Amino acid sequence: MRFFKMNGCGNDFVIFDARPHGALQLSKDQARAIADRTEGVGCDQVIAIERSIRGDAFMRIWNADGGEVSACGNASRCVASILLDERGDDGPIKIETLAGVLKAERTTLGQITVDMGSPLLKWEEIPIVKAMDTVRLDYKVDAGLFHLEAPGACNMGNPHAVFFVNDVKLAPVSVIGPRVETDPFFPDGVNVGFAQILSSERIRLRVWERGVGETKSCGTGACAAVVAAHRAGLTGRLVTVELGGGDLVIEWKASDDRVLMTGPVELERVGDLLGAA
Repeated sequence: MRFFKMNGCGNDFVIFDARPHGALQLSKDQARAIADRTEGVGCDQVIAIERSIRGDAFMRIWNADGGEVSACGNASRCVASILLDERGDDGPIKIETLAGVLKAERTTLGQITVDMGSPLLKWEEIPIVKAMDTVRLDYKVDAGLFHLEAPGACNMGNPHAVFFVNDVKLAPVSVIGPRVETDPFFPDGVNVGFAQILSSERIRLRVWERGVGETKSCGTGACAAVVAAHRAGLTGRLVTVELGGGDLVIEWKASDDRVLMTGPVELERVGDLLGAA
């Protein structure tokens, strides 16, 4: 089966076109083997493009640990780019996911904009273990000299907790990230963001992704960071998010509550299941 090796702001994917086959059935071990950067193709997530009756295609997502998840913003942009190239126009198109149907189109600058839908903000929608205000969770974690508390939380098709830090470069992401990800406080696990507010229009962000680890970029994490920052009164609704692999522009629209994500995609190579070309 042919695959596309692509990335969105450095967040990289092995994307299989399974539409001629109807679906792609991968075990956890198979997904892990493909994602393995030493013996496999290597990626943060494995993606399958499948047939859909609700959209132009269905996108299935496996994290590097083999677990299947509902949403991935950067992968959505990559899949949209493939579908738009096939169709020969700039959209819009519809991509069905387990989290819902996403609309995407290509901008005049060649980037891809995806409508990520409305954020889920209730405690039971994220979910967390008990009822509380999700603007600033009653939650704290310590790692050596670092004490972090009161993250903002939302669900962007997957759960996110966003801590606000003074200097994201110094944040102990690899220590706090896995600890928070697996804390029973978050029954479904959680993606963990570390956001430094640079201005009302700019955020610097690192993300520990659930089932993956720290990645160069996280699209849903960037969306969650802007939602959390705006709810806390730290930014406006239109924010550029600086990530390790590049910038994403996130707009949380006041008019209809939708979150729009715009950023670049890159095709690295095309190959097959047995070897890259």
